[in-house]
Amino acid sequence: MAALEHIKKQNRAKRTRGKIARVSGGRPRLSVFRSSKNISAQIIDDRQGKTLAFASSLDEALRKEVNDDAKKEAAAKVGKAIAERAIAAGVKDVVFDRGGYMYHGRVRALAEAAREAGLNF
Repeated sequence: MAALEHIKKQNRAKRTRGKIARVSGGRPRLSVFRSSKNISAQIIDDRQGKTLAFASSLDEALRKEVNDDAKKEAAAKVGKAIAERAIAAGVKDVVFDRGGYMYHGRVRALAEAAREAGLNF
């Protein structure tokens, strides 16, 4: 059963990335990874195959600010941090890649915090 769910998630992620590739217009993508305890985000330039900025709830600076039980709060802090790091790297416009995750809960909190901090998507 778990293997089937994993395959379904991979298929959702492929569909999402296919749509992103068609509409991106050369913009880098903000990719989100969510585990049961942590969340991370990275800005990826697919043309060069390089990561331009990265933030995670496992970062030392963010870890000290967030309680382990406050997952949405941690996601919002990661969203703010990724936006600040992306702007410092010269990236303001991105395409949001939610992967195979629903735009709900922690993924949504991360996206909204990144928008408030200055990223456009």
